[in-house]
Amino acid sequence: MQNVRHLLRTRRFLPIFVTQFLGAFNDNLFRTAMVMLVIYGIYRDAEQEATFSAIAGGLFILPFFLLSALAGQLADSSDKAKIVRIVKTAEIGIMMVGAIGLYFHIIWLLLAALFAMGVHSTFFGPIKYAILPQHMEDDEVLGATGLVEAGTYVAILGGTLLGGILVVEDADGFHAIWAAVGVLVVALIGRWVGGKVPPALPDPDAPGFKMDWHIVRASARLVNATLHIPRLFLAIIAISFFWAMGAVLAAQFPPLVKNALGSDQQVATLFLGTFSIGVAIGSVAVNRLLSGQVSAKYSPVSAIFMGLFVLDLYRRVKGWPAAGPELRDLSTFLDVEGSWLIVLDLLGVAIAGGMFVVPLYAFLTTTVPKSETARTIAANNIVNSGFMVAATVILTGAVLLGVTVTDSLLIVAFASIFAALLAYKLHLACD
Repeated sequence: MQNVRHLLRTRRFLPIFVTQFLGAFNDNLFRTAMVMLVIYGIYRDAEQEATFSAIAGGLFILPFFLLSALAGQLADSSDKAKIVRIVKTAEIGIMMVGAIGLYFHIIWLLLAALFAMGVHSTFFGPIKYAILPQHMEDDEVLGATGLVEAGTYVAILGGTLLGGILVVEDADGFHAIWAAVGVLVVALIGRWVGGKVPPALPDPDAPGFKMDWHIVRASARLVNATLHIPRLFLAIIAISFFWAMGAVLAAQFPPLVKNALGSDQQVATLFLGTFSIGVAIGSVAVNRLLSGQVSAKYSPVSAIFMGLFVLDLYRRVKGWPAAGPELRDLSTFLDVEGSWLIVLDLLGVAIAGGMFVVPLYAFLTTTVPKSETARTIAANNIVNSGFMVAATVILTGAVLLGVTVTDSLLIVAFASIFAALLAYKLHLACD
């Protein structure tokens, strides 16, 4: 494996890594606490729960679709470190709103904070990848991207686990007081660490461009300028299929666990955590296989394995024994025959997903001029979010038409075929 662990001791990498880590941690601490509180503590209807999960996912994604063009332009035209400080300051205010929603069980306030966190992530997103080629050597970019991706999913795991743990049940029902405190504390630490990111000024030799503040026009121009390049088109659409599949899976984990597997929030947390661990493993493993080389050669087979693991997960959930009047806790769930195989299926999906997507992100950041990296990532985020919103709309419509949460897994399996084909075309064109 190419040794990039030395980057964790450098100021050019560690602060942005930790800032991204804490941002992902807080996103998932808040989102998991919110979903667990609403699904297990407020709603009592399977269709309402599945619809809420889909809507919450869509609200978080929507800012990426609307504002990524502005985010990319700002990142390429400004000091990226300064934007980090502004964004992390805003996170503190957003989490104050979210904490109030968690404490008082105000659903609309929770959704408003979730949307605002989507805006926060939209403006931070282009920076976390675009800053790497600016501060890394060429042979460090893939490894650094893998570390960021692995760290992100370890953070997702931590935030998910803590979000599930901090939503507690007592004689008065479910409460999320400690989750409210947690999101504020993490936001404050994130702002302090974000202030340590070294300057990342625009390339002085790059051709200038004028900011376009018209959201629709700027988005259309940015996407068109990026997608007309065949290699970028293939990479971005392949990544978009990955995120669309991930959006469906993540949105359906809590209602799938409760209504298809008859299990409680501990099992839902296990599912989300297992998925995060798997993506982290895949993100690091693919760097070992590629030895630091930016290549899509392992992405097609990774997508195929994603689909196969999802199909096996569907088969096992479909044949799962009906639950009794009480939801199974974690130990009871794991005592049921086949439960560990379900967990292994989830782990397999996630490992394959990490191996699929990390080289594609590294490809995006290394095949365009450094002065255009943030806008390329922003164009990718626009298309990704469009696919994710479309997947969320399809999922919500399917649920309203009577498609079960279990059957929605087939959407993911079907999409993996197209992801594999796109990755194979990219491999043929560029490797």
